[in-house]
Amino acid sequence: MAWKVTEIIDGDTFKVSPNWKWQGESGDTVRANGYNAPEEGQPGYQQAKDKLKKLIFGKEVELKNVIKITFGRLLCDVYIGGKNLADFFPEYQ
Repeated sequence: MAWKVTEIIDGDTFKVSPNWKWQGESGDTVRANGYNAPEEGQPGYQQAKDKLKKLIFGKEVELKNVIKITFGRLLCDVYIGGKNLADFFPEYQ
């Protein structure tokens, strides 16, 4: 199944439509697994957010290999065009 990216929150977190469902929970926020982009206020935050927006905003992604739900976000591997999103962010791995 594919989900459309509707909002970029930061360099590794975004919202999707329709909502995901996992183990009886659902939501619209996803945290990509495999890399850790800078948080707001840290150096590189805006660059990482802009890069993620350019890569996936308005596009369809696949959510695979769910790990857990953390802070209301689905932590999982994210794929765009068959490629793991983490591969686009080697600087944060």
